[in-house]
Amino acid sequence: MNDDLTSLDLLHDIVVPPTVSWWPLTPGWYVLLSVFAVGATYAFYRSWKQWHANAYRRVALQELASADSVAAISELLRRTALKVAPRAEVAYQTGYHWPDWMAARAAEPMSASCRQQLADGGYSSANNTSELGELKAYAARWIQFHRIPTGVDRARKEP
Repeated sequence: MNDDLTSLDLLHDIVVPPTVSWWPLTPGWYVLLSVFAVGATYAFYRSWKQWHANAYRRVALQELASADSVAAISELLRRTALKVAPRAEVAYQTGYHWPDWMAARAAEPMSASCRQQLADGGYSSANNTSELGELKAYAARWIQFHRIPTGVDRARKEP
């Protein structure tokens, strides 16, 4: 043996500490995971509730595809409006009041031809089925994007 203190024979192997385990986590991680789980559950609940609340829109859009007259489209729009507004408010709207009421709750303005067709209700001799394209397109946009009147209880019971 060599008595020299700088000799490589006197070196020992490096002792590596054991790896740090991820489990059990510290309490802060448990709190963070709990907050994330609650947030994800809340986001899922809100999206499910929104999807469920818009079911009437999906049904109305399916029925709109098979509507073949101005009267049928107007009836469908009224039934859609009854889902979000009180019956007394919707039933009162006749003639030119009906398209005005709809336009006030729409995301975009209503064209004059759509307004005329809805005001006539399909009873005018000038209306024919070839002019339904524009009205159907407006009705589809109204069904998708109409605004719910403020202060209306959507969970109300109809008499």
